[in-house]
Amino acid sequence: MTPVRSAARVLLSGIFVLSGVRNLANPEPLVAKAKPVTDRVTPLLERADPRLPTDPRTLIRVNAAAQLAGGLLLATGRCTRPAAAVLAASLVPTTLAGHPFWSVDDPTDRRNQQTHFLKNIGLLGGLLLAAVDTQGRPGVGWRTRRAVDDGLRSVDRGRRSVGRAVRTARRDARIALRSATIGRQLPR
Repeated sequence: MTPVRSAARVLLSGIFVLSGVRNLANPEPLVAKAKPVTDRVTPLLERADPRLPTDPRTLIRVNAAAQLAGGLLLATGRCTRPAAAVLAASLVPTTLAGHPFWSVDDPTDRRNQQTHFLKNIGLLGGLLLAAVDTQGRPGVGWRTRRAVDDGLRSVDRGRRSVGRAVRTARRDARIALRSATIGRQLPR
């Protein structure tokens, strides 16, 4: 891993580790803000599995745990692509619940919320880049296309080899036919 990638991952993960620890230890201040989002998510969770928690406090803690674990994995360079994907997924409800600038009437507060909303959108962009970063190595898509191309080239080489063998066999058959014809004309 290059030093730039390492530094970028540590810098990107810092906010998630810090907020994950804070929100896991004390989710109460966020419950009122999260309620509109959790109310919309609750029917989906109940449909998926009725045993899943649906109260805002528990959902905040689950999100905080995901952010803490994802942030630590991203910072340490382990499972970075899945960690970045988990962080990106956890950032969406956090942003919608935490910074709904469209529902704020005070212009100063609205601008402040909009700034935080856009900051989170920027973090989301960085996480999406981290989620697809292959560290300079070929990705699965490239390797798959390469394997298919190599297979087609191999088949093409096989066809050429068979074609050469057929041409050689035809040439040898013509030589044998001429030899036999000449051999019949020779005196015995």
